[in-house]
Formats: sequence, C-alpha cells, structure tokens
Amino acid sequence: MEVLDSKAMAGQPFKKNASYQDLAAIPDGWNGQIIDGDLWAFPRPAPLHALAITRLSQQLGPVEDDKAAGWIILFEVEVWFGKHLLIPDLAGWRRPRAPDLSVQTLELTPDWVCEGLSPATARLDRGRKREIYAEHGVGHVWFADPTHHTVEVLALRGSHYQVVQSAGSERARLAPFDIELDPTSLWTL
Repeated sequence: MEVLDSKAMAGQPFKKNASYQDLAAIPDGWNGQIIDGDLWAFPRPAPLHALAITRLSQQLGPVEDDKAAGWIILFEVEVWFGKHLLIPDLAGWRRPRAPDLSVQTLELTPDWVCEGLSPATARLDRGRKREIYAEHGVGHVWFADPTHHTVEVLALRGSHYQVVQSAGSERARLAPFDIELDPTSLWTL
C-alpha cells in the first residue's frame, strides 16, 4: 500500500488526467475527488472536523423530518458536477427534487453544501470547489471552520457567492434552513 504525505500533497493533484477508476488507487483512509480532470487525494477528516460535521448534521435533523417539503441531507456523498466529481462534507436537496439514492454517484446538483474546513482542504474548498458549486447552481454553501469556530453562509447571487451570514458564539437561523442552530456545540466536547 502506498503511503501518502498530506503535507507533500498539499496544493498538487494525486494524479493528472484521472478517471473514476483511478479512485481505487487511493489508499484507505483518504478521500479522492476529480477536479478539472485531476485526481486530488486528502486524508480523512481529523476528529475535530468530524465532530463539527457530525454535530451539524444532527442539528439539521428536523429539516429532514418534513417528508413533504423538507430536505434530504447526506454525508460525504459522491456528486458529479459535469466533469468534476466532488465529495462535499454534507450535501442537501429539497425533498421535492430529491436525487435517486439507489446509485453510487449522484448527478443531481444539491441545493446546499457544507464544507468543513481543514488545513489540507481549505484552499481548494474556498477556491476551485466553490467556483464549481457556483457554475452548477448550488444555492447555498457553508464553510464550517473548526479553527475559528465559525460557520460562514454564502448565497449564490447570479454566478458568484456572497457572504450573507456568519455564526460563531450565538444561536442563529442559517439560510437556507428555517431552524435555529447552535454553532458553539459544533466545537465543544
């Protein structure tokens, strides 16, 4: 098994001109995404990152309970955005346009995504992945930042995102959801 060094991998693809089949070459414990035809590999999330995303998913539970007009929210699902295969930490679709969940890789653009920022992924999450989300019409993108204890909410305005909210130490209703969330609980044990 090949051993990868996340510091050496930072800022460069794992393999140029990759295909979906090349994902099998990534060692266990790493995630792969295809961006602009190149395969990028990242270590699995650190525990603090995983805690924040898990707790955020739990807090969003009530929006999934409305079976008619609620949401489908999935953790680390493969989604094709044209030629790009991305794996958002969380992805959500309004139930009236729910994706086919019987397939391995989804092709229906989510209405919302959340990326948990880490030192290994933040540049790509805030950069090229955000651009791809905008190009494909993802209405809202959240960046959950365990280092700064914030959740930044971006809304698609035309072809670009605008920061519309930022939550840190106080409960808040974060677009596009109509429930109150407690961001402080994402970062505390």
